[in-house]
Amino acid sequence: MTGPTVRRLDDWDRDPLQEIAETHGTPAYVIDLDRVRENLDRLQTAFPDARLLYAVKANAGRAVLQTLADAGVGAECASIGEVSRALEAGFDPADVQYTPVNAPARDLDGLLIDGGGTITITVDAMDTIDRLAERGFTGDIAIRIHPGTGAGHSDAVATGADAKFGIPVDRVPEAVAAATERGFDVVGLHAHAGSGILNDGLAAHQEVIETIASVATDLDTDLEFVDVGGGFGVPYRPDEEPLDLDAIATATREALSEVDAELRIEPGRYLVADAGVLLARVNTVKPAGDGVLAGVDAGMTDLLRPALYDAYHPIRSLSEDRAGERETVSVVGPICESTDVLARDRRLPKPERGELYALGFTGAYGIEMASQYNSRPRAPVIAMEDGATELVRRRETVEDVIDSEVDR
Repeated sequence: MTGPTVRRLDDWDRDPLQEIAETHGTPAYVIDLDRVRENLDRLQTAFPDARLLYAVKANAGRAVLQTLADAGVGAECASIGEVSRALEAGFDPADVQYTPVNAPARDLDGLLIDGGGTITITVDAMDTIDRLAERGFTGDIAIRIHPGTGAGHSDAVATGADAKFGIPVDRVPEAVAAATERGFDVVGLHAHAGSGILNDGLAAHQEVIETIASVATDLDTDLEFVDVGGGFGVPYRPDEEPLDLDAIATATREALSEVDAELRIEPGRYLVADAGVLLARVNTVKPAGDGVLAGVDAGMTDLLRPALYDAYHPIRSLSEDRAGERETVSVVGPICESTDVLARDRRLPKPERGELYALGFTGAYGIEMASQYNSRPRAPVIAMEDGATELVRRRETVEDVIDSEVDR
């Protein structure tokens, strides 16, 4: 059962969300593990022959990781912290792929301790080959290609076009030769177009796949896999259409038809975004020009994406059915920054103190990007599964914020 292609905010049942807010307070994150499984089923149906590696950075919560580990997918990790959390959640080291960007020394050192030689490392710079050799690493490596083309929900995440990510195409043979000379088995190639790709970004994504296919067929090396990254987007805005998975799967297979290697993809956002909501309660209401400001108890420390990317998240009142006249409402948080705006100029019922809001599509890069700025403790996470709810991450306290400080 794969469920609807996208779960809009209005599709969430209001009653359990209200109960969660009453029990656990606000702000609070909710993650529906059943929906994560539905999204995974849909991807596996579209890509039946591909190896799926969950992009842990989207949501590294233990409940999410355990759900996906139990489903038999692998894990793609961007840091030693993500590797450690994946292993702790039950992923086998052989199913973990470490794909760093400018890997810090402590990450590489920690990986050799925690992962040994069983974790595949994706190399994004010639220097990294030398650094792994210096540390005595003997495992498999993949080469990350900088394709020069990117796509995504904003220029900030169109990583395929950013020279920060990967080795230039014309230097890939040199990188393979250097790795082979140092005794490494080069088992794969990797490229990634960007994050949050929808149908209008499929051409750029296809160009990246064609680039990796061209490099793979030109190399005099037997590859175990080609990894085309992830970046599959979800339609945050109500007028956006869901990603055509069948179209992208067909195009991917066609582009790689001459490549004799396993296809790997790295979904992150697609699996968890519409499986999560952020609950917040209205504290203050005041006029602002032609509209109204609703001040809530969640802010950019809880959900950074609007401040960082000017990202859109749908918002809905859960307090009661209010089909009457709507006003232009901006929803702002308690952080001492002008960028602390969660929703700008939305048509909502006139806000009232105590009103409960839900912000949709927050299962990806919500709690992961949360911070303690303004010394604000981070929100709890409540999981929904099989009709039940469970606290899977407790609310932090001010004591948690200061516990890492050292007495002088």
